[in-house]
Amino acid sequence: MSQAPAPLLQTRLDVHDRKQFEIKLEYQPSGADDETRYLVETYVFLPASLNIDSETYPRANFYADIHNYVRFKTPVLSLAELLSTDSAPLARLEAGLLTGLVSESELVYQAKLLSCIFRGALRRFANGVDEQCEGLSRSPGDGVCDRLEGEARAAADGARKVLERFRAWARSANRYRLQEKTRASIRLVDEYLSLTVEQFFRKAVADMDALPRSGVYIEVRKELMDEVLREEEYRKANQLRSVISPTGDNEEYMHRFGFLKKFCMNILFLSARRAQKRQGWEEVLFALAAGVAMSFATAVAFWAQVRYTQVSLNFFLIMVVGYMMKDRIKEGMRRIFSQVASRHLYDRTARIVDPVTERCLGTCEEKVDYGRAVRVPVEVAALRSRDDFITVSQGELTETVIRYQKQVVLDVELLPRTERGVSGITDIIRLNVERFLRDMDEPEYALEYVDLEDFSVGRVRGAKSYQVDMAFRFIVHEAGQERGSLQLVRLVLDRNGIKRMLRLYPEQPHRPEPLRSAA
Repeated sequence: MSQAPAPLLQTRLDVHDRKQFEIKLEYQPSGADDETRYLVETYVFLPASLNIDSETYPRANFYADIHNYVRFKTPVLSLAELLSTDSAPLARLEAGLLTGLVSESELVYQAKLLSCIFRGALRRFANGVDEQCEGLSRSPGDGVCDRLEGEARAAADGARKVLERFRAWARSANRYRLQEKTRASIRLVDEYLSLTVEQFFRKAVADMDALPRSGVYIEVRKELMDEVLREEEYRKANQLRSVISPTGDNEEYMHRFGFLKKFCMNILFLSARRAQKRQGWEEVLFALAAGVAMSFATAVAFWAQVRYTQVSLNFFLIMVVGYMMKDRIKEGMRRIFSQVASRHLYDRTARIVDPVTERCLGTCEEKVDYGRAVRVPVEVAALRSRDDFITVSQGELTETVIRYQKQVVLDVELLPRTERGVSGITDIIRLNVERFLRDMDEPEYALEYVDLEDFSVGRVRGAKSYQVDMAFRFIVHEAGQERGSLQLVRLVLDRNGIKRMLRLYPEQPHRPEPLRSAA
């Protein structure tokens, strides 16, 4: 059976922590066109009481609150494919060591790639366990139970075999004259593989918490935890400090885990190199403004020369007034052209570059608008109007609207290709909401409460929160066709940060407008 093609754009909206909201975008061109364009529009609707506008929260501050990570999508292989496919990193590592035709940097690259693919496979398993446990809690069934047992056993067996083969390869690699840095990198990848097993198998067992603690459910848990304990003993035997302590603060464990994740996944990350495209156009417009002002001043000078002698008072006064008007015309046109540039040009432009090959894979352009400069699309307004509070606030209560636009154009011909087709790009955007919290009231109040039995007066807790709506419009342009969707979420905030996120309307298809270049 042929595998269904992956969507051109996959999105995930989630809360990263108390101060950061995360947008994860998966750009996956189909390969049907040489170029694929993605347009992401984010509309942030803020209560006026938060005191957010273009003056109190300028563009530079907004961009400072955005953290962006761009990387290749992790290649998708199952554990069975990792063990059996000749093009998989395990087979490449073994062949490279036997032939001796592969550089040490390539060995480290393949080892890191193995860890990334391995992590992806176990993450998909853990997410599948979570979904199946939710299904079992709603409607218990033997079919789901059998499938859960089979997948858990396959995951445990597959993970153990991958680790055994990699460690056998690592032991054989020690017999070769490899640089110490290469040996250390292999040891770190081995530690990260071990921690990955612990991370996702623990998560799977934790997701089974609501299931019965008898029969097959206990066997599934035991099999997964046996692998976790085996890896923990392996790290202890190798004197690695990445072992969880039930009584300690586990600072060392968290530090090593975070470092190892960055170390192994850095092979997938791309660099975004800024280009001053807008600045160049603005300089042209400002030069045009100076030229118009100079033309006016020159025309006044020519007229004054014809009308009066150069040594007269009238000529002197006219030249002074002409210079004053020239200066005002120049500054006035600069402001007008600056407003035109802000409406039609992107604020920032970056080239997406593969740091290994130095090839430019595409471009990324960003733009921020505030208040009256923002025109909320009809479909976004209609999506929000389903809530009475929002309907009223749009008509009578003031709110500030921020629009953040991001356009990504990918050169499909330069993207890596795998056996499954073109390799996509993952774009992670994290927005820090700390500036939104500055003018908020205290998060807790004491409310007076009257007991109806004896009419005594007491106090109950009242939580003060603010609601910030975020609407997203996603548009993909490829091979002359456009596809679009809408999502609306609500962040519930207090002075301490994000309390929760509500998915009002997770995804709504819509017919997008034709794409227009901002330049």
